[in-house]
Amino acid sequence: MKEEEIPDKNLFMMCEVLNRNALTELSANYSVRSCRPDELGIWKAMPFDDADLAKNYEGYMSDYFATTYSEKEELFFAETLFVCDRQDKPVATCLAWKAYNEFNTIQWFKVLKEYEGQGIGRALLSIIMQKLKMRDYPVYLHTQPSSFRAIKLYSDFGFSLLSGDSFGVRKNDLDECLPILEEFMPKEYFQSLRISPAPKEFEDTVNKYDTNQF
Repeated sequence: MKEEEIPDKNLFMMCEVLNRNALTELSANYSVRSCRPDELGIWKAMPFDDADLAKNYEGYMSDYFATTYSEKEELFFAETLFVCDRQDKPVATCLAWKAYNEFNTIQWFKVLKEYEGQGIGRALLSIIMQKLKMRDYPVYLHTQPSSFRAIKLYSDFGFSLLSGDSFGVRKNDLDECLPILEEFMPKEYFQSLRISPAPKEFEDTVNKYDTNQF
């Protein structure tokens, strides 16, 4: 299987305690700021690696924004962080958000492909995770097997993969995804992944809703 052939399956992760040894600082070549309202289009396009794909998913991103953030737009723009280069161009983004106003999640973590490998993602995730208080844990996220590099990074920070059949309206594809992760991750990274049962409180909460807000 080639990387571009990895299927779009669901994985869920949870962090109960932050591993502070994973934290790093951002290079002086970059700065961090909040997303501005006039940059919503930039934010909508950032998860996608080419302009055509971003255009195809613009409707999806607009719907997701309306469902998840529209009632708290001011908070969304304040909490959505951009890492910017010296020309103030956003090159990475991430957001900590209380999904359904019930539990904390990491959302839309992305480093533009041409900026990968510089430690930007680890530094941005360090900033996001350090803003959370002890009472904000556990922290959850949704990802896909194609994000195996990010999954390794999440694991470094203390996230474990969640076992369980489904969460809300989405099936948990852990069993199908583990062989894919094993194929694409270096052996020592794959072997360091942890699997935890989903807390019943989390399952009961997310199963109340018929929308995906993380």
